[in-house]
Amino acid sequence: MQNTPNQAVSEQDILSLFTGANPDIVASPFAVLAQLRAQGAVIPLPFPLGEQRVWAITRMKEVVQMLKDHAHFTVDPSSIGVAHLFGRNTASASDAPTFFTSKTMLTVDEPDHRRLRLLVSKAFTPKYIEGLRPRVQEIADTLLDRVQAQGQMDVVQDYALPLPINVIAEMLGVPQADWPHIRKWSDTLAHGLGVGKRDPEVEENMRAFGEYTARLVAHKRQHPADDLISHMITIEEEGDRLNEAELLSTITLLIFAGHETTSNLIATGTLMLLDHPEQLAKLKADLNLVPSAVEELLRFNGPATIAGPRFATEDIELGGQQIKKGDVLFPILLSANWDESQFTDPEELDIARTLNRHVAFGQGIHTCLGAPLARLEGSIAFTTLLQRFPNLRLNTPRENIVWNFSLNSRSLAALPVAW
Repeated sequence: MQNTPNQAVSEQDILSLFTGANPDIVASPFAVLAQLRAQGAVIPLPFPLGEQRVWAITRMKEVVQMLKDHAHFTVDPSSIGVAHLFGRNTASASDAPTFFTSKTMLTVDEPDHRRLRLLVSKAFTPKYIEGLRPRVQEIADTLLDRVQAQGQMDVVQDYALPLPINVIAEMLGVPQADWPHIRKWSDTLAHGLGVGKRDPEVEENMRAFGEYTARLVAHKRQHPADDLISHMITIEEEGDRLNEAELLSTITLLIFAGHETTSNLIATGTLMLLDHPEQLAKLKADLNLVPSAVEELLRFNGPATIAGPRFATEDIELGGQQIKKGDVLFPILLSANWDESQFTDPEELDIARTLNRHVAFGQGIHTCLGAPLARLEGSIAFTTLLQRFPNLRLNTPRENIVWNFSLNSRSLAALPVAW
């Protein structure tokens, strides 16, 4: 697509950012995002939801302003009498709660947000995460041991997916025999939801996910161990801090969110390095640059394209636009991370970029809880991959690379490499 920032953006192109209808835009949304930024920081979108207007927030300043302004923008539309976009809370009374059918720290504001986040925050402190380094390293080495003699692998299936899901499953205490089920449920949910999209398999897999989690929690009640689920059960039984629905929905959220983002970072980041051989050579020559490279890969083509929608709690002006109470606002993180007013040559991948204040993990109270874990896993994944396979190369024509579209992100269907 050869659109330039000065051209008007078609409704079809804008819709593709939210529905994945155009595979070319899913693969490379940057031209469309540049056009939106050129039009303004707050852009009306061509799909009003009932009486609610919908807006895209495209520039860094306004994205950060909105994500930090919890007085005027909420993640919980029910708090202002508005229905949720994706039909939350539609499960029957007999269904086990999940992060999609019950409230979690992602879908509530203070004071409930603080209460729910505190329950698991100790497991995601930088100190605790750093203590996981030897185990994450061991998992990365084991995964690459399995494929080394083959001389080739699919980075997605053989490395990027299993590494973080193994880590979060161990943290939570999910039995290893159940990991394939977790992967299947998570994959179906990630790719089956979008604005105006809800695949039939979503309900079935969400129900199975919730029922499995309820059985796992029941087992942990009888056989507690040194894991995060057992810890959360103890907190629940203390009362006043966590109820059963919150417990189950939080666990499903941690399982899902605990690997999806990092898997995308590892796979997409590897492709970005292969697409920029001079940066790959620079990184291989000095692996001390890996932490900086992770930040740049998060900025340049991070796992989350769009953050969860916010809803205006009252009439307010933002970016020169008059926002009405109940309006829906989508902060486009990938656009903010390419904001020309914030970054020098944002379209260039620069693994040594300084002052890289991206918003790949969001901002404000809903900043990604797992950011320290994602950074650790990403650093170990890239360091180990390049140490073990310094001659890494793409093992398929570049035009054969296929992207998947999901609720708020893009991911690679496969990434065949050889060495």
